[in-house]
Amino acid sequence: MDFPDYYLPEWIGELYVPNTSAAIDAGRRADLRPSATDQRKVFLLLVDCQVDFVHPEGALSVPGAVDDVRRTVEWIYKHAGVITTIGASLDSHVPLQIFSPAWWVDEAGHHPSPYTLIYEADVTAGRWRPLYDYDWSIEYVSRLEEASKKVLTIWPYHTLIGTPGHNLVPALYEAIAYHTAARGSQPMFLSKGSLPRTEHYSILEPEVKLTNDPMGGLNHEFMGALSAYDVIYVAGQAKSHCVLETVTSMVRHYPPAVLRNIRVLKDAMSSVVHPDVDFDAIADETFASYEKQGLKLVATTDGIEADERLVD
Repeated sequence: MDFPDYYLPEWIGELYVPNTSAAIDAGRRADLRPSATDQRKVFLLLVDCQVDFVHPEGALSVPGAVDDVRRTVEWIYKHAGVITTIGASLDSHVPLQIFSPAWWVDEAGHHPSPYTLIYEADVTAGRWRPLYDYDWSIEYVSRLEEASKKVLTIWPYHTLIGTPGHNLVPALYEAIAYHTAARGSQPMFLSKGSLPRTEHYSILEPEVKLTNDPMGGLNHEFMGALSAYDVIYVAGQAKSHCVLETVTSMVRHYPPAVLRNIRVLKDAMSSVVHPDVDFDAIADETFASYEKQGLKLVATTDGIEADERLVD
């Protein structure tokens, strides 16, 4: 298909002000039927497609993410007529959180470097000590290892609210605006990750629940809304973390009938590269186990499954 004139693939990975006006005008000219008339409803869930994760100069740039977003953007334009709703999450952090370098110090008073893994044994032995919320921090590391089978990872400061890195990739925002105007379908934006006392990879729930905070548990409202769709496509960054954990939440909480409706776009996500942990291999193994439970891994080149049923 011919893409809108304002879309330049080589601009993906560049920071610029989205041409929202041109995208909306192009969407109106597309002459697509309203999404409210869709007999089979298709949801595209975009996980954390933000500047800090995608752009090469981003604070937590994921190798391969620029090409992932290019494929995603072009997939949206190609299938705008059958995508009912687009939802996008925004990883939304504040400067001081439990996974931030400034939260911890070693025995010499030095903060950990990004990508440091802090084990419960390290904390017990005093090799790492929290500077904030001491009792909870000790409990958190223990609960994370026991319940989630994870180790606390220290991350670079990223997707901080109010910084350019928090924004969606401009070219992707234009595609969302195009779809909004073309189908008369308002996008859904979901903020997560602002709670200082827990990690929040999954869109749907934090790593360790906080019972005294409205954002500290399972997002029942969004889960219910999402399950009403006939097909749910998932793409975004990073494959090894926020995409994987979002899908894990779906597997954990949805019945088999809903899992069969989930399609993960395998060529629209990439993994964080860590010097000591092969996150990509872990993600591949986990996704393979989920395929056995009913969801499917597909490619953007596959189009939308059963197009003939979706557009009749």
